[in-house]
Amino acid sequence: MPLDKQIAGVLQQFRDIPEPDFSQVDAAQYRQFSDNLMPAIPGDPMSEVRELKVAGADGDLDARLYRPSEEPNLPLLVFFHGGGFVMGNLDTHDNLCRSLARQTEAVVVSVAYRLAPEHPFPAAPLDCYAATCWLVEHGAELRVDGSRLAVAGDSAGGNLALAVSQLAAQRQGPKISYQCLFYPVTDAGCDSQSFEDFAESYLLSAGMMRWFWQQYLQDVGQAEDPLASPLRAESLAGLPPTTLITAEFDPLRDEGEAMAERLREAGVPVRVQRCDGMIHGFISMAAFVEGAAQALSDAAADLRGALK
Repeated sequence: MPLDKQIAGVLQQFRDIPEPDFSQVDAAQYRQFSDNLMPAIPGDPMSEVRELKVAGADGDLDARLYRPSEEPNLPLLVFFHGGGFVMGNLDTHDNLCRSLARQTEAVVVSVAYRLAPEHPFPAAPLDCYAATCWLVEHGAELRVDGSRLAVAGDSAGGNLALAVSQLAAQRQGPKISYQCLFYPVTDAGCDSQSFEDFAESYLLSAGMMRWFWQQYLQDVGQAEDPLASPLRAESLAGLPPTTLITAEFDPLRDEGEAMAERLREAGVPVRVQRCDGMIHGFISMAAFVEGAAQALSDAAADLRGALK
């Protein structure tokens, strides 16, 4: 497929921004630059948007709760933002979380887990699991039904949603009904065919992804840990039913689709969808890219059905 026309239009805005020399990049400065690259797009109005403090693995974390309606006991969707474990925050994914809350008819809580390299692996997955447990335990005061729980994330956030599902399976709770993964990071190897084919890809290059992994892992041995590279897990049995979305022109496409296959082999019900003409990060463009809006709507329908 050719590149989606609306996506091509978006990319025109970035054509004059050269890729940095990642051997020289300061993570904090790059984070500041990247997190402010796209202007904030006003999102769907909510019945309530509330800033929270939730428990992480080592102290409180910021989080943001999105309530789409005043209906009592709505289900809970915990969301983890992308950004290569290094970037991203509650604001960069505000529009997406509002859309998810409205379309899933669930209360969405977006969690600001600790970022690398200041807080390397396994800080992020342990934070995300601790925050999920805390949200379920405090369901009554948050006016959510913690027994109807799903997790979701994009890119590195998809990796963290998988980590939370793995930890919940190992530690017998909380019970996660569904996971929704948008072009997840699943393997530190960075050696798939799509990684090679789209090495100089749109908005995510091979060089950038390798740099993210260098920031995130404290030593190369950690690449084998299934909480970092879920594709390398010995068993994925017991993980929740899954929607996994990939993008045609994305270095991470093949590792995402390999993950879907591994889940299927483990007996996990999976709906996998490759979105033709799309690039890494496209789901955040749903406000102005019709193909992205449709993929988001389909994924939200899966979540809504699972949380009914």
